[in-house]
Amino acid sequence: MIYYLGRFSPVTCKYLWEVFPIQAILNILLSSLGIAAVVLAVLYFLGRKLEKRQVEQQAMMEAAKQTVSILVIDKKKMKIKDAGLPKMVYEQTPKYMRWAKVPVVKAKVGPKVMTLMADEKVFAALPLKTEAKVVVSGIYITEIKSVRGGAVVQAPKKKGFLARFKKEK
Repeated sequence: MIYYLGRFSPVTCKYLWEVFPIQAILNILLSSLGIAAVVLAVLYFLGRKLEKRQVEQQAMMEAAKQTVSILVIDKKKMKIKDAGLPKMVYEQTPKYMRWAKVPVVKAKVGPKVMTLMADEKVFAALPLKTEAKVVVSGIYITEIKSVRGGAVVQAPKKKGFLARFKKEK
């Protein structure tokens, strides 16, 4: 039987493993398996480290939270650099997050107009041009307590991919 390994190199032999020795294939498989095991171990320990850091940050946010009454003027998703947040916020943001768009709320807190960041769920449910009591931790809105003139509006539930194509009765 003739096997073509490349463009101009026909090899005549009875079995394919004479051309590709099983030992070489096993070496490639074992080395790739070893590399995958090392990568998974690194990701596991890195994930544990990041999880501990997240728990510490959550505890600090819980300690600094306070309920504030705000009047929502505007809300947008924009880059941190363009949002008008303090320079220190931009400097402390990791480099990979500087280009991401974040939910920003412009609100009147007492007599001052402030720019605040919001949680995704809070951002979707926060109504415009209304007064609301929210839980704020620094410049981050974590929760809506109440909205003046009615109940807290829940964000509309997103439809699944296949549900978009089904006809409603």
